[in-house]
Amino acid sequence: MHHFTPRDGALHAENASLETIAAQVGTPVYVYSAATLRRHYGVLRAACDARRADLGDALIAFAVKANSNLSVLATLAAEGCGADTVSEGEIRRALAAGIPAERIIFSGVGKTDAELTFALDVGVRQINVESGIELERLAAAAAAKGVQATLAIRVNPNVGAGGHAKITTGGAGDKFGVPVREALDLYARAAASPHLNPVGLACHIGSQIKDLTPLRAAFEVLRDMTQTLRGQGLTVTRLDLGGGLAAPYADTDQTPAVETYVDMAAQVLRGLEVEAAFEPGRLLAANAGVLVSRVIQVNERSDGRRFLVLDAAMNDLMRPALYDAFHGLVPIRPRAGEVRPYDVVGPVCETGDTFARDRALPPLTAADLVAFTGAGAYGAVMSGEYNSRPLVPEVLVDGDRWAVVRPRPTYDAMLAREPRAPWLS
Repeated sequence: MHHFTPRDGALHAENASLETIAAQVGTPVYVYSAATLRRHYGVLRAACDARRADLGDALIAFAVKANSNLSVLATLAAEGCGADTVSEGEIRRALAAGIPAERIIFSGVGKTDAELTFALDVGVRQINVESGIELERLAAAAAAKGVQATLAIRVNPNVGAGGHAKITTGGAGDKFGVPVREALDLYARAAASPHLNPVGLACHIGSQIKDLTPLRAAFEVLRDMTQTLRGQGLTVTRLDLGGGLAAPYADTDQTPAVETYVDMAAQVLRGLEVEAAFEPGRLLAANAGVLVSRVIQVNERSDGRRFLVLDAAMNDLMRPALYDAFHGLVPIRPRAGEVRPYDVVGPVCETGDTFARDRALPPLTAADLVAFTGAGAYGAVMSGEYNSRPLVPEVLVDGDRWAVVRPRPTYDAMLAREPRAPWLS
């Protein structure tokens, strides 16, 4: 469920008019609904709490890479949400948004020495180690500081899943984690080190997963490994189950209910007496945001193709160009008339700057406003300034109030970031 609904003939975000926001902020602009973020977190939190006997006091750690806006993070932090981070910058954002260090997980296949040291300094909940060499580097960093690093070993369970090959992360050929046998050996090595405190295992097999079967298979690998490690006299108290559950991007998408997903995890973990962690990203944020854009013009060609040219481009919303992702597109104030096919494109000088081909839409003309739905995750965080286009601004709505939470930079500000080499002055 989301809180983007028509009112008085035009689409609103909660009680705020998207037409008003577009008029005052300009387009393109991302708009997020705080009520939707709270609702999505609350549904997952309630499902976890209902299975506390099997999941322990489960941590919900929002995948900051999905949407790192400070106001989005602060909205979730106020609900008790933690953070799954993959860089020092994301850790700093989580802390700045009010998420305590003890609710921050630090993942990632290429953590630098400086990032490991920073994570130890601030005292994150755990560092998910993804290789033997990283384990050695973490031990050295902890020894240099005279502390013990709390960690989990990220397992590659050879179970890959996801909505596209580029977002599948648990297959044998993927760069993430280590195979089961190596993970067991690394765990024992960590337990023998005075500078390391292994507390659990972690896995994440992909994103936009619509079938629970591969997720169950991965969780069962973690269960079997937990029993093996305990049989060796080692302590395992946490299982980080990652994220990946699909969010519905289209009305026809069939995605598992959150409760069904959590019930499955609880069944697999039953009797282990571990504390689970979930790392949702798009599940919480995707349908909590839209990208509002204005029609520049409609190009009607002699060959019959009809191009809907928007002021939003691939630099504002990369997902369709990057991995053929689908986003719904709705007029902010729809008009009656014949539904016709459009190729929906942006102004960037790339053929890849195409959002959709032959998308059936009601009549649209220059200056009309449209909204890309499901744009709250992996939208603004992936945006850039290709073609020297300013970064798209972000707005957070909460009831009938709204605020710009990342402004659009001016051209002067963009140019000022690049000092000219002194010999060219």
